[in-house]
Amino acid sequence: MIKLQRRFEIYRTGVVIVIAVLLALLIIVLVSDMPGLAIKLFLTGPLDSLRHFGNLVETMVPLIFTGLAVAVMFSASQFNLGAEGAFFFGAVGTAFIAVNWNLPPMLHPATGIIWGGIIGSVFCGILGVLKVRWGSSELVSSLMLNYVAFFLGLYLINYLLRDVNAGAMVSLPFANSAGLAKIVPKTRIHTGTFIAIFAVLVMGVFTYRTRWGYRIRVIGTNIDFARYSGINTNWAIVMSQILGGFLAGMGGSIELLGMYRRFEWQTMPGYGWTGIIVAILARNNPFYVPLAALFLAYMKIGSDIMSRSTDMPNEFVAIIQGIIVILIAASSFLSKQRHKMVVREAIS
Repeated sequence: MIKLQRRFEIYRTGVVIVIAVLLALLIIVLVSDMPGLAIKLFLTGPLDSLRHFGNLVETMVPLIFTGLAVAVMFSASQFNLGAEGAFFFGAVGTAFIAVNWNLPPMLHPATGIIWGGIIGSVFCGILGVLKVRWGSSELVSSLMLNYVAFFLGLYLINYLLRDVNAGAMVSLPFANSAGLAKIVPKTRIHTGTFIAIFAVLVMGVFTYRTRWGYRIRVIGTNIDFARYSGINTNWAIVMSQILGGFLAGMGGSIELLGMYRRFEWQTMPGYGWTGIIVAILARNNPFYVPLAALFLAYMKIGSDIMSRSTDMPNEFVAIIQGIIVILIAASSFLSKQRHKMVVREAIS
């Protein structure tokens, strides 16, 4: 039955993606004055040059981290939206180490990434404690604390690290030893890509091969059953938030050190919000997160390329994301097909 459910969810997600893309193409045909060129750039643009392919991988890396972060929290049935705040605030903490510390080249970024992860875990851990200690809604708390992280982070950067000679609200330059090395010439693909792959493998093993991962998944399935089974549900809930925050904070640190030479964000980067869609598409399975991140990154880069040469705006990709969320959230979508699969399985 579990295998049947997994096959159905894969089938259902595939149908959702196809429907979303087809509707997006239909909108292009109806709205654009140059639909042929727009569709071509949208579908093939991310692969038509090494630079565009590099953009695709660069966008995919932070989505893997936020997707993993949201997935582990959602697995415990905790609708925590704090990945965005943890991503941003983790990067702020890393900026202080990148500017002020002098360390060897490999040790410097590693220290910054770990520190960013710790900050992210503390941020999301607070939300977990609020949930289990006082019963506060993690959804409301995370939305509110995201803005606390954002404005406090901007204050710290602009008043403690700001480069007054830069002519913009940016931090002082990072030390040369703090950056992540580039691994593909003529692109900005960096060693954070390998860290992302490693994080996927570790989270896959954690989720499906350890008792801690099992406890989190049991809580997400039926928290009352988990309590009656002797699982410390409060500790497992907090642990899922801490782990998710660590992954999101690491993602912010890696994005900052891999793509920037100083802290330049004056708005939320948005990777935490998109990470929610990644986790939904991946059905909270860490091994599916890279595929979901690749799809959304492909759509984003394709829409950016399309918007630069046609009359279609790059915000167009939000239509695809919205359709995906609506269809996947609709539990009755393809329910008849699921019933037929169950009957067929029972007969065979």
